[in-house]
Amino acid sequence: MSAGDKIENTGDKVKGAVKEGAGKVTGNERLKAEGKADQAKGDVKQAGEHVKDAFKR
Repeated sequence: MSAGDKIENTGDKVKGAVKEGAGKVTGNERLKAEGKADQAKGDVKQAGEHVKDAFKR
């Protein structure tokens, strides 16, 4: 996994956590759901990168 990909995936997870937190504080269910979705997107991308790394070895 390249450093750029890792940073991008972590960025998605952090952005999602911030959105989810803001949604919880404001009572905005849509924002909370978007945050969870962003976090899941980061996790899926990271898993894909791990699979690619496994095949490179």
